[in-house]
Amino acid sequence: MHSSTIQQRNSKPANQWSLRDQNGIVRSFVASRKEYLAIKRVGDIIFSIVVILLLLSWMAPLLAIIIRAGTKGPAFFRQKRIGQNGRPFTCYKFRTMVMNPEADDQPAEAEDARITRIGRFLRDTNIDELPQFLNVLVGQMSVVGPRPHMVADCVRFSFVVHSYQFRHLVKPGITGLAQVNGCHGLIADYDSIVMRYYWDAQYVRKAGYRLDLQIIFATMRQLLAKIFRKFSGSGKKR
Repeated sequence: MHSSTIQQRNSKPANQWSLRDQNGIVRSFVASRKEYLAIKRVGDIIFSIVVILLLLSWMAPLLAIIIRAGTKGPAFFRQKRIGQNGRPFTCYKFRTMVMNPEADDQPAEAEDARITRIGRFLRDTNIDELPQFLNVLVGQMSVVGPRPHMVADCVRFSFVVHSYQFRHLVKPGITGLAQVNGCHGLIADYDSIVMRYYWDAQYVRKAGYRLDLQIIFATMRQLLAKIFRKFSGSGKKR
């Protein structure tokens, strides 16, 4: 990344993630990819309906019983995330932690004591992310795009990366270019922030049918490999 693109200083204030001051960029982006964005939306709707009907329809009630039997609290975890054009939305996941006041400010760590036994399994297999297909169905997210960050992380990252709001040109995704390139889990230091932003920005610049399909297939391969390692006993706890 060039130093003019990523800087630790002179960042935009945290309350200015919105691209309202860059309407020309937004209009140009949408106009140049109108057909792609329309077809992608249709694909998102079809994909999310298939997942909801084939997986969530039976998995959600079953996991709700298991999660609530293990710890007090709701089966679903709701959290404000920052979406397209800097707009906040409520993101859904299966709850993987005990109820705690730091959930919206402190990301989960490798051996976080807040994570429940079933929560560890859900995280290791990424099943906890499945309810986000509800967000995809209503248009708040896409299957592919930069991962949506919680508000507290957006505050921190916007003071590290000068052009952080650029990644908000597109809808956030369940999976993305950063994730298939190894940028997932805890964002612990400056380098991890910069690398994740780098891949997110690359996706915004190059988004298209072929790249989306490549990301989806790479995600499926990585997920199957992770599940195989988990059930074969060779997977390591995060």
